[in-house]
Amino acid sequence: MNSKTDEVPGQTRVTIHGVAAAAGVSKSTVSRILDERLPRSDSETARRVRKVAEELGYVRDVSAASLRRGNTMTIGVIVPRLTDTVMAMLYEALAKACSRSGRFAIVATTDDKPKADRLAAESLLKRGVDGLILSTAREDDDFPDELAKRGIPYVLALRTDGHSLSSVGDDRLGGYLAARHLLDLGHRKIGVIAGPSYASSSRGRVEGFRHALEEAGLNADPSYLIPSTFGIESGAVAVETLMHLSPRPTAVFAVNDNTAIGALSGLTKLGLSVPQDISIVGYNDIPIVSHLPTPLTTLRVPFEQIASNALDLLAGDNSPADERIRISAPTLIPRKSTAPIR
Repeated sequence: MNSKTDEVPGQTRVTIHGVAAAAGVSKSTVSRILDERLPRSDSETARRVRKVAEELGYVRDVSAASLRRGNTMTIGVIVPRLTDTVMAMLYEALAKACSRSGRFAIVATTDDKPKADRLAAESLLKRGVDGLILSTAREDDDFPDELAKRGIPYVLALRTDGHSLSSVGDDRLGGYLAARHLLDLGHRKIGVIAGPSYASSSRGRVEGFRHALEEAGLNADPSYLIPSTFGIESGAVAVETLMHLSPRPTAVFAVNDNTAIGALSGLTKLGLSVPQDISIVGYNDIPIVSHLPTPLTTLRVPFEQIASNALDLLAGDNSPADERIRISAPTLIPRKSTAPIR
């Protein structure tokens, strides 16, 4: 059977990833060697890659090749707001990744409102962008599905709807690591500033946190889980609610650094010291948190890897179902905001 044919029932398309694995080189190397726009290399590696591609029956995907060539070599990026350091870091990582491949990233902000997402996307598409990267996916919105029906190339970043091409952090693992860190320090009454339920990132972090508690034989008390936005003020309000519970939590996990910073401010106003009176863990490792008066323990998110994966997916060769969502692992960064329970 000819593996170059996509119409054969049950047959899997040979992807650029498969060629890279068989040739023992990186995907970017294969992409460069097989890129018809670039001068043809006659190096030993180039000859090997072309031979492997031919033997495997690799055929360039027409739509992906069109995206790689692009009409404008620009990518539209939609984020809730750039005043959110997390989104600014994501956009910066995407802009750098685009630059490395000769593209340019254009950003639009929507204040995390579904109607504004649609308007921003239409504006970017009218400007001829070759694809969209969205960090605004919501559980209750079918906008990504609308883009798919229109045949518009897009990828979700940081958040996912569970089926679209997505590049995200391992939020469940991050929540698990945060809880495990606090449990290992002896904390058993742990409050959670949970973020908005419409975002897969906050939901995943809460799920991972709960899993760690269950693994330790503890029940997650619903009253210790406070919904919030991703903003600083929301963190201050949430921590005040937690501190008026009885018994009061001895530690708090905030699902992003902004709410953790708000919580630190709220605890100071309540006359409580961190970590003497209460420990706190954030998420994302935005630059400021290591320079706070009490440096924040947090989970470091690999934004560069998430950005690189997002662009690979946007220009990729029909990734198989099990690769549609690429997950990058966070790293726990212990600092002075957490300490053993007294």
